[in-house]
Amino acid sequence: MSNQDDVKGRVKEALGDLKDDKDLKREGKVDRAAGAAKDKIDKAANKAKGALRSH
Repeated sequence: MSNQDDVKGRVKEALGDLKDDKDLKREGKVDRAAGAAKDKIDKAANKAKGALRSH
């Protein structure tokens, strides 16, 4: 997972818990999901580049 997005998301979720702020907590979950999506895209792109280089 994109480390920066993951950390940012975890901090927002924790602050949301502490402050009982559901919007902040939800925002943290979105940040973490965005990081996971970026990682999947990067992995797929790297795999495709590797496949193209081997031909």
